[in-house]
Formats: sequence, structure tokens, C-alpha cells
Amino acid sequence: MKETVILTDLAIGYQAKDNNKVVAEHLNATIHGGELTCLLGRNGVGKSTLLRTLSAFQPALAGDILLQTDDQQRKALKQFSDKQLSRMIGVVLTEKPDVRNMTVEELVGMGRSPYTGFWGTLTDKDLLIVDEAIQLVGVESLKGRYIHTLSDGERQKVMIAKALAQQTPVIYLDEPTAFLDFPSKVEVMQLLHRLAREQQKTIFLSTHDVELSLQVADCIWLMEPQLLSVGTPRQLADEGVLSRFIEHKGILFDAKSLTIRVTE
Repeated sequence: MKETVILTDLAIGYQAKDNNKVVAEHLNATIHGGELTCLLGRNGVGKSTLLRTLSAFQPALAGDILLQTDDQQRKALKQFSDKQLSRMIGVVLTEKPDVRNMTVEELVGMGRSPYTGFWGTLTDKDLLIVDEAIQLVGVESLKGRYIHTLSDGERQKVMIAKALAQQTPVIYLDEPTAFLDFPSKVEVMQLLHRLAREQQKTIFLSTHDVELSLQVADCIWLMEPQLLSVGTPRQLADEGVLSRFIEHKGILFDAKSLTIRVTE
């Protein structure tokens, strides 16, 4: 698998005048193309901070994030211009888009803004790319619908289509299943897994849906205080990492089946 995003001795947190607040440090890991990677961890451990740092929404405190470009060169995230980053990284946030009187097709078309400018006119080629993105997530029947009339699951698919229309090799998603019912959660996770494989995208997402991630993800990043464990679900289960993270009073983890059971 292609090494697309490489973390080298990365420290994340918040910059301040007097001293920096370090959330996590000495992070070394790689995100591969063609794989669905899920970031797990308890609230407050730094998942959102890591995702914001990977997305260049906030600077790293130390270390580097390297991106592998199309010419197989590795380049530090901080060396990319905003325009270059918009063609390398697509981001799908947790927040629902607060838009009205905008159709699905128009919103997905906004994914073309790195190539047209925000108010740019879409060419025939752009419109074809938008149509292909809509087809890839299976929402062709929603093209003319207004965004505010969609269900949460439909809206999330549309946001994924917008990221696909952006044509970036890397897509980050922050809690993409947060507002969804269980069947919709499964559908979105399966969709992301399929897109990673078939489109050779590098897809990395944070989530609290632990058991679903263990069933669907190719790779798991488990953040704990002062520790980042990386591996396939099977590897982390065999190493006892998942049991340590999941098992508490009344909660049991079956490492063989990768399932979680609640006891009385």
C-alpha cells in the first residue's frame, strides 16, 4: 500500500505566548492509500486535535506531517500553499451544513472550488466530475433536492460526494456517523471502505463507533494518553490493546470475534 501521510515524531496541541499546551507527542505512524483507517480514543485524548493538525487547521507543535505527492515525493504539510492543500486534502466535518435553498448538485459542485474559485462557473468537465461523485455515493435520485430536506444519512452521503468532487487523494472525516441511526452508520462506513479500495483514496476518520470500526476498518489508530497504537483490528486484538481500551466494569471484549458485550 502507498504511504500517503507520514507522521514523524509529531507533537500536537495549542500554542500560547508563555508555554504550549501539549495534547500528545512523539506520534509516529503512517496512513496508507487504498485503506480505511479509523481513529479511536476516549473523549479528551486528542482525536479532534490530531485531525485538525492533519488537516492543517492548526499547526503542529513539533515534528512533521509528510504528504506523498503524485510524483512520489514526500513534502512536509507546512510547505504546501492553501491552494495546493485544497487539491491534496478533503475534509468532512461533524457539523451539519447550515444551508437552505441549495440543491444537492449545487453543494457537491462546491467541491470543485479549488479548481474554479469559490464563485467560479462550472465547466462541462466540472459538471461531469460532480455527476460521477454523486453516482459513486449512490444519491443520483437526490440531485435536485434541497439540502435542508434531506435525512442525516442522506446529507452525510452528499458531503462525502462533495469531498469526492474535490478530487483529493486524501479525505479526512470527523465523526461521520455521529448523527446517524445504526443502519445508516453501517451504510456510510461500508461506503467509505469501498471508496478507499475502488478509488484508491486515503480515507481517515475519527469515530466513537468502536465495534463498527473493528468490523469495517482496514487499520485502527487507538489514541491513549502518551500512546498511539496502530494496526489491523486483528493485530490490536491479539496484542491485548483493544481489551485494555474497551473492557471496563460491565463491558467485555471478545478478541476472537472482535465484538463487545454488555454484562449485567
